[in-house]
Amino acid sequence: MSKLDELIRELCPDGVQVFRLEEIAHYAKTRIDCKTINEDNYVGVENLLQNKAGKTKATSVPTTGMVIAYQKNDILIGNIRPYLRKVWLADCEGGTNGDVLTVQIEDTEKVLPQFLYYVLSSEKFFLYDIQNSKGAKMPRGSKDAVMKFEVPLPPPEVQREIVRILDNFTNLTAELTAELTARKTQYSFYREKLLDMTKVKAMMVEIADLGKWSGGKTPSMAEMKYWEGGTIPWVSSKDVKQPILSDTIDHITNAAVDEASMTVYPAGSVAIVTRSGILRHTFPVTYIPFETTVNQDIKILVTKEGISSRYVSHALQAYGENIRRTTKKQGGTVDSLDFQKVLAYKIPVPPLDVQNRIVNVLDNFEKICSDLNIGLPAEIEARQKQYEYYRDKLLTFAETGNTILSRAEQSRAEQSRAEQSRAEH
Repeated sequence: MSKLDELIRELCPDGVQVFRLEEIAHYAKTRIDCKTINEDNYVGVENLLQNKAGKTKATSVPTTGMVIAYQKNDILIGNIRPYLRKVWLADCEGGTNGDVLTVQIEDTEKVLPQFLYYVLSSEKFFLYDIQNSKGAKMPRGSKDAVMKFEVPLPPPEVQREIVRILDNFTNLTAELTAELTARKTQYSFYREKLLDMTKVKAMMVEIADLGKWSGGKTPSMAEMKYWEGGTIPWVSSKDVKQPILSDTIDHITNAAVDEASMTVYPAGSVAIVTRSGILRHTFPVTYIPFETTVNQDIKILVTKEGISSRYVSHALQAYGENIRRTTKKQGGTVDSLDFQKVLAYKIPVPPLDVQNRIVNVLDNFEKICSDLNIGLPAEIEARQKQYEYYRDKLLTFAETGNTILSRAEQSRAEQSRAEQSRAEH
C-alpha cells in the first residue's frame, strides 16, 4: 500500500473531511412505467446480490403501474432484513421498488461511484443501518438515518487508489468463484451419471412411495408471540438455496407450534419448493439435518424405513430439472408445480447398502464444492475475509489523521509535519 500511503501523505496528511451522505447524494425520484423494464433490468431485494456485479434475473416483474428508475453508477441497497447487506453498483439503467434504496451521487468527479459503493458495503455502514432499522417481523432500514451516515471523503486520487486495491481483491474472489462454479457443474454431471448407472440394479419408485409427504403453513404475522424470540426453524422458499440447510432466516416460537397447530418435522427430512418464482428456472431441494417447521410453499418428506433421506435428496437434485419441466403448471400469477405429477415421477432406488455407498461418494464430492473448511470454498472464504478486513481498514479515516498508517508510520508522519512546521517558522 506504499502508493496509497504516499498519496495520503501528499494530499491529505491531516485527515479528510467527513460528509453526511445527504450532502453528497440523494435518493432517486424519477418514476418510469413498468412496461419499460424486464427481468434483466428490474431489481427487487430478491434478485439483488451482495457484490459489485450484484443482481440476477428477476423472477417477478411488475406489469402495471410505475417503478423507481435507477441509472448507471447509482448504488442500490436492500432496505429490509435480511437483505440489508445487499449493495449493488448499477452497471445499467432500469427500475426498482420501495424495498430498495437508490442512491444517486451529486458530483461523480468529487465522489467516485466505486468508492462510495465500497463505503456503503462496509461493515460499519451495515451495523449503522441495522441499528437504525425498525419493525418487528420484517424490519426496514431508516431512509432518513441512511442519509445521515457519515462518509469520509479523501481526494479523488486517493479514492481511485483505494478502489483499485479493493477491485483486485474482488476480481481474485470472482475468479475463484468461477472455478468453483465449474467444479459444481462437473459434480452435477458426475452425480447424474452415477445415479443413472444404478437404474440397472435398482427399482424405479414413485416419489410418493419414498415416505410421508406433508405441507406447512404460516402462523399469523399479526401475532408477535408467534415470532418474537422464536427458536424453532421455519423453512420458506428463500431458505432453500443450498443442498444441505444450515439454518433458516425465520424462526417461530413454541406458542406458534401449540396454538397455530404447526407440525415439527424430524431431523433428516428432505424439503422441496412447490410454489415460488424461482421455479421458473430452478427446482430447489434441500436436506434438513435438524428439526423444523415449513410454510405452505414447501413440501417435506420423512422417508420410510429402507430409504436414505440423503440418497433421496441427491436423487431429487440430480433429476430436479426434468421434474421441474415435466410437472410445472402453466399460467398462474406465481410459478408452481403440480404436486400430484411430482409424486408420480419415478427415481431409481437401489438397496439400502448401495444407497449408502452412493451417498458417501456424493457427500465427499459435495464437500469439495461446498465445505468452507476445505478446497476452493475455504480459499474463497479466506479471500473474502481478507477483502473485508482491508476494505474496512482502507475506508477508515479520522477527521484529523488517518488510521491507514501504522502507529509507527503515524508517529513518523507527525514528527515530519512538526519538523516542517518549525522550519516554516
